[in-house]
Amino acid sequence: MNDDERYGSRRREFLRKAGAATVAAGFGGSGMGATAAEASGTRQAASQAEFGTDPFTLGIASGDPLPDAVVLWTRLAPKPLRADGGMAERRVSVNWELAADEAMTDVVASGSATATAEYAHSVHVDVTGLEPDTTYYYRFEAGSYRTTVGTTKTAPAPDADVNDFAFAFVSCQDWPKGYFTAYRHLAEEDIELVVHLGDYIYGKNIQTSLDRSHEPPHNLESLGDYRVRYAQYKTDENLQAAHAACPWIVTWDDHEVVNNYAGDDYRDVPHDEFRERRANAYRAYFEHQPLRPSRLPDGPNLPLYRRFKFGDLVEFDVLDILGDEQEDWLVTGLADSTARWNVLANQVLMSSVHISNDWWDGYEADRRTVLDAMAEPPDRNPIVITGDIHRNYAYDLKADFSNPDAPTVGTEYVGTSLTSGMNGTGITQYGRSANEPWQRFFSDHRGYVRCTVTPDRWRTDYRAVSTVEEPTASVRTLASFATDDGTPGAKLLSEPPPHELIEIVGITRGASEQDGEGFDGNAVRLRNTGDEPVDLAGFRLSFQSGALRVPTNEEANVYTFDPRVLDPGGTVTVRIGSSEDTESVRYTGRDTDLDRAVLVANADGIVLDEAAYPPPDSGAVSIRTETPEPTTTATDTPLPTTTEATETPTERTTTDTTDVTNTVDTADTSTATETTDERPADETTTRTRQPESTATAPATTTPTATETAAPARGSHTDGESSSAGPGFGVLAALAGITGIAIHRLKRRWEENRG
Repeated sequence: MNDDERYGSRRREFLRKAGAATVAAGFGGSGMGATAAEASGTRQAASQAEFGTDPFTLGIASGDPLPDAVVLWTRLAPKPLRADGGMAERRVSVNWELAADEAMTDVVASGSATATAEYAHSVHVDVTGLEPDTTYYYRFEAGSYRTTVGTTKTAPAPDADVNDFAFAFVSCQDWPKGYFTAYRHLAEEDIELVVHLGDYIYGKNIQTSLDRSHEPPHNLESLGDYRVRYAQYKTDENLQAAHAACPWIVTWDDHEVVNNYAGDDYRDVPHDEFRERRANAYRAYFEHQPLRPSRLPDGPNLPLYRRFKFGDLVEFDVLDILGDEQEDWLVTGLADSTARWNVLANQVLMSSVHISNDWWDGYEADRRTVLDAMAEPPDRNPIVITGDIHRNYAYDLKADFSNPDAPTVGTEYVGTSLTSGMNGTGITQYGRSANEPWQRFFSDHRGYVRCTVTPDRWRTDYRAVSTVEEPTASVRTLASFATDDGTPGAKLLSEPPPHELIEIVGITRGASEQDGEGFDGNAVRLRNTGDEPVDLAGFRLSFQSGALRVPTNEEANVYTFDPRVLDPGGTVTVRIGSSEDTESVRYTGRDTDLDRAVLVANADGIVLDEAAYPPPDSGAVSIRTETPEPTTTATDTPLPTTTEATETPTERTTTDTTDVTNTVDTADTSTATETTDERPADETTTRTRQPESTATAPATTTPTATETAAPARGSHTDGESSSAGPGFGVLAALAGITGIAIHRLKRRWEENRG
């Protein structure tokens, strides 16, 4: 069948005539599809069923859009915070409708699916036979209850000429850490898709002051635990609104199971016990996401990486955790792609930051393979979208990160968390960081990222909410960047806010001479290099460890200036320790750490300058300032053993990680088969552990080449471990990453290796 026949206008006429017998599948506890005709008996039973209260407390969703199909989702849970959702062992027929109009009068498809306790009374309807690039409206009904109307849209035909496409991506929504107000604003955006990059829930027990404590009030282990936690998150009205506004494509990170797990391993939990825990988490994840019935997990294995194409404009490669087979799938897909823009949707930083082997830094050979694939051929316009780190970044992807002058082969746009980490510090940096010349932007806010794509340009808008600690918040665009067709790299579109000219002009580290009561020898000197006086009130000078560049709102990590006017050319010295403050010397009164990075930001959070302490006894200073040291003025107080800085770029050293054991490479074998003739059959992955079987999941969608899947790796890694990756941990989550001493990197690597 050619494309004209497949996606022709006669399709809708066929659907109208087909009525209730449309080619659509509903998924309930049995995992089997059923047309409306086949389910007529159970529908009658459902019409008599009453729940005592609305069973649709978790809302509705749609996802994984194809040119001729889309998945519709809901779950019956009249008592959502009970393990059984208040449904016990009941079997209930859930009716659904898909219409061409929001009033639901022009119904083009309808049917019924049986919801059972086996899958938490969730419903996954794979509606097929639809027209491409078409907006539809849908709803569900059970007994006398009916859901609100949701909006969804099919993808354009694979070869369609698409002139614009808008979507948003999000990650890291920790329920106790903040209100999901950002989702209310996201639901109002004029977008066609949301991509969720992981940490949809958090498996740990967290209690906060926001009256949003986790349920159940303990770390998750059982299937019932995970179901209750998902249900709690799903009760959020703002999240429900965002799901109902447009289709979603989802993948996970680590917190959907537990922070910092790798394959079958998690700390000292016995192997079999943790496999059961992972199986529970994967089952609950499937039950609460708009995934196809063919994604049904088999125990601790769930295939998630897949590909979606939106005409000739955009193609998404959605990653789980990269291994050999998934890498081959990705590289082959990039080589074969006919899309103008090729998006790698993944969880963790691809850019080099030399903080943790959990990220792509720990897999240099794999990253080089992917970067090489991005560079050949040159017209693929690769864009990487990333979550996990709870901060916004824009990076140029270098062909070789050990060489800052290497060609730029792609662009990485990193999105902040929705709520995780609570309110950020507001610190924002334009341009490169001290040790990452490929950085173009950084901000410590909360929100989401909106992207608008045309054949000529990719535009990224970083959208930030004013607070996550109140149930209402405004939203604004912090900064906008663009990547032009054929020109990889991020280019600032918006105007950066005006800022004062304050620079770091000297750093002392651990000097032996001390002239203050508690001065330990660590100090930083700032200079006003502008032409106007500057009131330093509210300015922040961050004395962070090398891995924690960004102030965390904890007093031990940041010195905040009281009112103090610094005249042009004047300097002020901030010393770690305690003594009497003077006009030109201030004491932080904080404890010290000999491995420190330094960042100075104004009262609006705009980074004015950044530097890093050199390794101990190196006799060198790493500093971002690009102007020669000005002449010392009379207001200077001499710093003992101070190294002054001129324009000397920091020399980067790449830690050799070629011998690091790749935990993902020892992942469990998984197989999964989609019973279609155009979607490639899932393969079996074999590494160093014995293979496991994965049940063949029922595929009920019309074959199409726009969603392809490889097998689940059966392995996931994230969190604070540096022994496996890519992944992300709390320590690095606070990071901006600058100035890590090589000796500490090597020591950390050796410890993690052991």
